[in-house]
Amino acid sequence: MKERRPRRENYEPRRNAGEEEINECQLEGRNAVTEALRSGRTIDKVFVASGETDRALQRLAAQAKEAGAVVVSVDRRKLDMMSTSHSHQGIIAQAAAREYATVDEILDSARERGEEPLIVICDELSDPHNLGAILRSAECAGAHGVIIPKRRSVGLTATVAKASAGAVEYMKVARVTNITATIEELKQKGVWIFGTAAEGSIPMYEADLTGRTAIVIGSEGDGMSRLVRQSCDVTVHIPMRGSISSLNASAAASILLYEAVRQRLSK
Repeated sequence: MKERRPRRENYEPRRNAGEEEINECQLEGRNAVTEALRSGRTIDKVFVASGETDRALQRLAAQAKEAGAVVVSVDRRKLDMMSTSHSHQGIIAQAAAREYATVDEILDSARERGEEPLIVICDELSDPHNLGAILRSAECAGAHGVIIPKRRSVGLTATVAKASAGAVEYMKVARVTNITATIEELKQKGVWIFGTAAEGSIPMYEADLTGRTAIVIGSEGDGMSRLVRQSCDVTVHIPMRGSISSLNASAAASILLYEAVRQRLSK
């Protein structure tokens, strides 16, 4: 006999791959956010209903900001759309899938391996799949770390972790308040900053990536911001032979990383 279908009232829709992971990183409601902050869990971003006058909610948002989270005021309807529990109580937090490192820890990792630092700096990437792919390429290329900004950038979400194919567990990621200031600190420590741009001053093959190197990858739409571009020591371009004039951010990062690998292996 054929197996009977389950009764409609007992039917449970198939979950999309990774859906449970994503929900684990999204915290809804005041108690969930309060306990996450109390436990020291890293919170990337907190969405709070705009116009909310509840002092307890305002205090919770202030605590999250003090803990390093980016607090964003949004329309309650957006919270309703984001919510999976349908009981957000005016606040939803996005926790990091993994703890962040510091820039010094990235540099220490290179020193411990007896290698010149190879770092990727992501300037305001918004696509989690791009960041995940960059983490994967960086880990495969033996890079020592990736730096992302706290604002106007995707953090270490569950989607990023999944797109990295496990690389997020091995690659150190530092989340900084000001990318430009971080670049200046790296330069003071002898790191050369190579910005990538279609109109870069030299082709990537002419850039010496064998020393202390940081490769800057701009945002998907606008590339590097003006201040970040001005902070770079050199801007490089990837020679293009086809009709399309630009590459996906993660593809560009992979090409530059493996040019660094090629140069270092042949040094």
